[in-house]
Amino acid sequence: MTTVVKTPRAPAPASGGAGAPGPRAKRSLLRRILGRQPLGLLFSSPYLVFVLAVFAFPIVYSVWISFHDFFFAAPGANPARPFVGFDNYIAAFSDPQVIRSFGNVGIFLLINVPLTVVLSLLLASALNRVVHARTFLRVSYYVPYVTASVAVVAVWLFLFNGNGLVNTVLGPLAPDPSWLINDKLAMPVIAIYVTWKQLGFYILLYLAALQNLPKELYESAATDGAGAIRRFFSVTVPGVRPATLLVLLVSTVTGANLFTEPYLLTGGGGPNGASATPVLLMYQLGIQQGQPDVASAIGVVLVIGVLIIAFLQNRFVGERES
Repeated sequence: MTTVVKTPRAPAPASGGAGAPGPRAKRSLLRRILGRQPLGLLFSSPYLVFVLAVFAFPIVYSVWISFHDFFFAAPGANPARPFVGFDNYIAAFSDPQVIRSFGNVGIFLLINVPLTVVLSLLLASALNRVVHARTFLRVSYYVPYVTASVAVVAVWLFLFNGNGLVNTVLGPLAPDPSWLINDKLAMPVIAIYVTWKQLGFYILLYLAALQNLPKELYESAATDGAGAIRRFFSVTVPGVRPATLLVLLVSTVTGANLFTEPYLLTGGGGPNGASATPVLLMYQLGIQQGQPDVASAIGVVLVIGVLIIAFLQNRFVGERES
């Protein structure tokens, strides 16, 4: 019996010459670049251009400014702006006021972020259970967030000035000096104000997350004998962890960029710089004093600090979710 041995055929050469990718390889490469839905890239391209123009380019340009002797010049002028290395960073952080501003925003974040997470979650859970006047209550919490800061600040100045309503109610227990002119109380008052004003936005985030939680989880927990507090910590808190991570990130980024509230409530960082923030100092140095290079150095360090905090939050909160 004769055994026929078949020799394997040599693969056909790809079209386009030796070494040239075939049509299938080209389609695979385009799919990797454009994704499975190229039309989605087309629809998202305007926002991508917006992000690059409004966020990416200013950040890169600020980094460039921070390493050069930069100053504002007349339109059309092109003066020399030599490279100075880390001189702007040294000049910025040799100023005790800059160091104190980072400490001030740290105090603000330590008060504002935990209060925001706890209060918004508790209030969202309560509003999610309300049957009557639900819309009215939700709108009531959201109104301060959409109200102009100047109008709301006027109310808080009336409440917390020396002869304000708060001191009148407290009587002999009122602090001296008063709240917003007190070195130790100015930043905590600002943190409480910002927490109150922005609470409605974070309540809506938690409400959206709570409405996506299956009711069967609560029913199963109740069947197992879990009370209301146990159900809150065993079902609600783990279920809204993605929303908690979002609230942490947004409140941290917003708090690190604090400017309007200390500028309006304490007249630009008073008393004695107790409520000055890095962004407020960037405005004063870059715009009022004509030192945009030093202001850019402060901004770069602030961005790096926020990125580190956001990474840690994502690491310790986001990984639990995954």
